[in-house]
Amino acid sequence: MSEELQVLQTVRLKGRPTTDQIAAACGLDSEAVDRVLRVQAEAGRCTRTHGRHALAPAGRDRLRQLLAAERAGLDQSALARAYEDFVAYNTALKSLVTDWQLVDGTTVNDHSDAAYDAGIVERLTQLHTAFREPLAHLAGLAPRLGRYPRRLSDALAKVRAGDHGWLARPLIDSYHTVWFELHEELLGLTGRERVHEAAAGRAG
Repeated sequence: MSEELQVLQTVRLKGRPTTDQIAAACGLDSEAVDRVLRVQAEAGRCTRTHGRHALAPAGRDRLRQLLAAERAGLDQSALARAYEDFVAYNTALKSLVTDWQLVDGTTVNDHSDAAYDAGIVERLTQLHTAFREPLAHLAGLAPRLGRYPRRLSDALAKVRAGDHGWLARPLIDSYHTVWFELHEELLGLTGRERVHEAAAGRAG
């Protein structure tokens, strides 16, 4: 599996991540990530500002080349079917996150109702359990997705331990953040565009 592809894709998905954030998402050690980033910076593909990395235009071009090569080696028919299966789980997660943020779809959830929040955490746990097998299947079709089961499980464990920010808080690897990144990966692997999925009500 290409460390270059893993690192560049993680930088794209996260926007301006630190080295440690990239390493955690990729399952690589920080030294390996640093090596890749140094090569990319020397080639004019990545920039670093205040300890955070970003893709330069040349880096985006390189990433597109790597992703195209990856797609060419995958079973697109099987991926398309797996993506259609994913859509139902994605819809369920979108509904769950909306309910976490809004009570009855209108009132901002101030999280003062512990029973209400506990019910949503239980729904998330059930969704996570149901999605294990489909996610393992996706990782079998596209090995680079093999980090997602652990990343989602780690976020869920923190939610269940009482740190509810790990359900949907942005800028950390919350359950919703990791799920969003997984969805982005699947869109890319199957040649779909988020704007078209959003128009069909399937973006999340």
